[in-house]
Amino acid sequence: MAPLVTVRSLSCIRPEGDPIFVNVNFDVNEGDIIIVQARSGAGKTTLLKCLAHLSLYHGVIEFKGQPPKNYGVPSYRTHVQYIPQRPSLLPGTPRDLIETLCTFHARLVPERFAGDSLHLHRAMDLAERWGIARELWDRPWSSLSGGEAQRLSLAIPYGLNCAEVLLLDEPTSALDPASSAVVERALVEEIKDADSALKAIVWITHSEEQAARVGTRFLHLTPAGVQEESTDEP
Repeated sequence: MAPLVTVRSLSCIRPEGDPIFVNVNFDVNEGDIIIVQARSGAGKTTLLKCLAHLSLYHGVIEFKGQPPKNYGVPSYRTHVQYIPQRPSLLPGTPRDLIETLCTFHARLVPERFAGDSLHLHRAMDLAERWGIARELWDRPWSSLSGGEAQRLSLAIPYGLNCAEVLLLDEPTSALDPASSAVVERALVEEIKDADSALKAIVWITHSEEQAARVGTRFLHLTPAGVQEESTDEP
């Protein structure tokens, strides 16, 4: 089976000319939960932003054999979707965001969207199971706690059900262990669900325990590229 995402000779350079990383090569395959590991400041978040076409890069990134520009970058980002570590930096409210995304996606992929309210309620139901009261959907991102914002930002792509690859930057860093475990299980189950659009995750975590629980592959990022440390499911 062809890879979902292909990365070849990927490099990212700081404005002053120093490389963050160079010559990064790997594939993202269906069913993968790829854990990206590296020291702090080594470029893990930058790597995810490159994959989402949010940072400038040199090299090749393809989704199902085509570069992002062939899909149109906004469309590409609906299928390869980046979830930031600090969603509180987003404008407006969580409801504003999902309603805007529903309108955009419905135009691109009408067969997957029966109506905006369906996707909002799907996301709300999941977030409620994660301990998020419905009234929080109408509060500004900046007023939410870190844990609330993280759970809401993960519930949104679940509700939209269009992302085939999620790029997760420390998605449970603000959660207590019990809440983190509930979110982890939901994400792992979503990949296994035949009715779900989600096929793979690229996941940054500093928790070795979490990495062992969810990871199927492990990439160690260095300035010179990536090394795959394991291809066996732990």
